Amino acid sequence: MCQGPLIILSGPSGSGKSTVIRRLLHEGDLPLRLAVSATTRPRREGECAGVDYYFWTREHFLEQVRAGAFLEHAEVYGNLYGTPRGEVEDHRARGCGVVLDIDTQGARQIRRLYPEAVSVFLCTSSAAVYEQRLRRRGTEDDAAIARRLAAAERELEHVREYQHLVINDDLEVAVAQMRDLVVRSFCGGDCRAR
Repeated sequence: MCQGPLIILSGPSGSGKSTVIRRLLHEGDLPLRLAVSATTRPRREGECAGVDYYFWTREHFLEQVRAGAFLEHAEVYGNLYGTPRGEVEDHRARGCGVVLDIDTQGARQIRRLYPEAVSVFLCTSSAAVYEQRLRRRGTEDDAAIARRLAAAERELEHVREYQHLVINDDLEVAVAQMRDLVVRSFCGGDCRAR
């Protein structure tokens, strides 16, 4: 059995990473899972602990950092985020592909550890689309949206670090392109539904 691929997906807030990943997983014909990250940010309405994130105190998170429990971790918007080792290594060993929804800092750390990882940057064709999507979410005030838009500009500077670029102006097209990249990443493209 081939080791499952590691797929890095990064992109600015509002690029549609979560939506694209949900669609890929919902199709259910690929041995694929999303690694659940740990965070110190408060849980939002509708989020489920252990499914969306592991919601930890800052103290517990830092204890786990000291214990070497993370593949990568970073501070983003004043909150800590990280990928626990157990969310990746065991699943890949069993042939399951693992998707990491991480920022550019985390992606850099993962690429050093796993040079074979497939890296994809997801974005829209304009900043106006990001802003529209962030406002539609209704989860943040104007100041938070402004911070996310500024961060999006900084993240876009890293697009050349990724192997693949997917433009998400049309969700169906973006999901199809992402699916094609994932399928090709399994054992050199010989992926059969299990």
